[in-house]
Amino acid sequence: MGRIIALDIGKKRTGIAVTDPLQIIATAHATVETGELIGYLKKYIQNEPVDKVVVGYPLNFDDSPTDATPIVEKFIIKFGNVFPNMPVIKTDERMTSKMASAEISGMGLKKKDREKKELIDAVAAVIMLQEYLEHSN
Repeated sequence: MGRIIALDIGKKRTGIAVTDPLQIIATAHATVETGELIGYLKKYIQNEPVDKVVVGYPLNFDDSPTDATPIVEKFIIKFGNVFPNMPVIKTDERMTSKMASAEISGMGLKKKDREKKELIDAVAAVIMLQEYLEHSN
């Protein structure tokens, strides 16, 4: 069984979370520049078996696209061209960044550390992946 990767794609950075090989636990993995994401994933997938990728799909509360939706759609197409046999699951990412900020606030970190965008992106990816795991079982 391979891992599941979750991506919280942003204009500048992408938060990455992964499961353990048994697909039970989601953990923060990294935050990378979005422009370098495909190269990063190529290296990761060469070294680790991956079953699928869960991508946060940004929508407004009325289900209309956000300004980030075209960025995610473009990435999904590019990813499909590079990894044609890898399943990509779109998942609702509404409120994950706010939930991530709340989770980080409860960790007892210094204010400077709590405000790091990279940490928020990675924790948002963990939240998406954990919700996916809970709903897929």
